[in-house]
Amino acid sequence: MPKVLGGVADVLCVLVFVAIGRASHEEAASLGGFLTTAWPFLAGLGVGWGLLRAWRRPEGVWPVGVGVWVSTVTAGMLLRVLAGQGTALAFVIVACVFLGAALLGWRLVARLVSARAVSFTDRTG
Repeated sequence: MPKVLGGVADVLCVLVFVAIGRASHEEAASLGGFLTTAWPFLAGLGVGWGLLRAWRRPEGVWPVGVGVWVSTVTAGMLLRVLAGQGTALAFVIVACVFLGAALLGWRLVARLVSARAVSFTDRTG
């Protein structure tokens, strides 16, 4: 997998989380509102990528995927507090579950696809 695709996949996970969340609360579909909701989580994602140097192995589940997930939620929530945005317990739980499933999910799928490709190559090799 090209390394840039890992970053794109992570950003898309965050953007889908924000889009679903805003739609489920029937919030206005304004770009400004979307960006206001997204930026803390995108910043948290960036923190995780930087701390873990995720570009070296973006598809890794441990420690990269778990670390990126934890930093995205933790830094995202802290930045939301600093920005005066809500962090209700239900929202924190939903963010943890959705972002965990998304950020770890694509990595697990990539691992399975890679393992199958290697297995197929070994049989046909």
